[in-house]
Amino acid sequence: MDDLWRALSRLQLADRELSDVLGEVTRLAAEHVPGAESTSITLVRGDTATTAAHFGDMALAADELQYAQGHGPCLDAGRAGVQLRVDDMRTETRWPDYTARVVDVGVRSSLSTPLPYQGSSIGALNIYSTHPGAFSSDGSVEAAREVAEAVAVAVANADAHARLSQHARNMELAMQSRAVIEQAKGVLMAQRRVDAEGAFDLLRDASQRYNRKLRDIAAGIVASTRDPRG
Repeated sequence: MDDLWRALSRLQLADRELSDVLGEVTRLAAEHVPGAESTSITLVRGDTATTAAHFGDMALAADELQYAQGHGPCLDAGRAGVQLRVDDMRTETRWPDYTARVVDVGVRSSLSTPLPYQGSSIGALNIYSTHPGAFSSDGSVEAAREVAEAVAVAVANADAHARLSQHARNMELAMQSRAVIEQAKGVLMAQRRVDAEGAFDLLRDASQRYNRKLRDIAAGIVASTRDPRG
């Protein structure tokens, strides 16, 4: 457990793609969660579930079977926010359609742990084994929860970065719009002999009349002054 904590604490989140971070997390889970052989991370966005990262093809195959069925331990763990353990797929009765097929890809036991995020769950960390009862120890359960918390932090960090980047793009667009509108006002003031307020009224009226954005109307006016044919 101490080795897992140290490995997770060294996980670099800044300036990295989320897919890279989650890929590293699935590898750490496979190495440090007792009983783990193949691991994956399911992210649930609305009605859509996807495997954001996986370590080993067995985990990916097991996830895809659940997505096709629309239910299974990883989906139910992610949606309900509860940790779900399957000790033996051959005797499990909660998801008969899934368990009957997942043994064909080698899975005998699994542990799905929800990813906590802002008081709810955004998916699940999934851990699979070819052996029955692989995750019956408290060590497996607690280690999986530690990894799931690290995943949630990585996703939160990525979301915050995306929001900041979008805010910066919006600010840049707003500044560009303001600049072209001021240029268009200057053109109208010179051409129509109106003051700044009157020029803006002309822009606004044109925007409403032609059902176009004010910035687009302004850009057209500015562009016309650079056209040698205009």
